[in-house]
Parts: sequence; C-alpha cells; structure tokens
Amino acid sequence: MSDASSAPSSKGSFTATLLAALGAFAIFGLIMIVAYLPNRVEAPVGDGVRSPAERKALLAEHQAREQAKAATYGWVDRQAGVVRLPIDRAIELVIQENRAQ
Repeated sequence: MSDASSAPSSKGSFTATLLAALGAFAIFGLIMIVAYLPNRVEAPVGDGVRSPAERKALLAEHQAREQAKAATYGWVDRQAGVVRLPIDRAIELVIQENRAQ
C-alpha cells in the first residue's frame, strides 16, 4: 500500500513548477522589452532623410523647373534634331496636323 513518507510532496513540486513558469515568463518578457521597445535615442538625420519643410521646398523647386521646361523652347537632343516646345504650341501643331489629314 502506500507509504505517506515515500510519496513526493505535491505542495513542493507545485511551488517549484509555479516558480519555474513565472521565471520563464519573466525572462520572455525581458527579451520582448529589449527587442521591441524603440530606442530613446533619436536617429541621426542622414543623407536622403529630409524634414517636411525641406521636402516641400525641394518639391517647389522641382515643380518650378518642370514648369519652366513645359513653357519654353529648347533642345532635347541637338544631334537627333529633337526640340522641346511649349505645351500650348505643341497642341496647336497637333491640331493643325490632324486637320490636314
């Protein structure tokens, strides 16, 4: 039959298991905190990283250059004889060409 002194202590094994599980969760939690919390140090602004004001200024410059190209005459490829026309003039020429056909 059963001998009470030879049976393992269920209270002691439960406590050990509980402590092991809590320890495992604590280690897992620490790993998650270290891995997923953002760094408090601000990232350095490197090449290609611009503030919104800088991006807006660059966009305005780009749009001004493109608008100037769209409204003036110029050479695209002089050797091939390719020119750039203002958009309004190019539309007029296409209309004239289509009327002639």
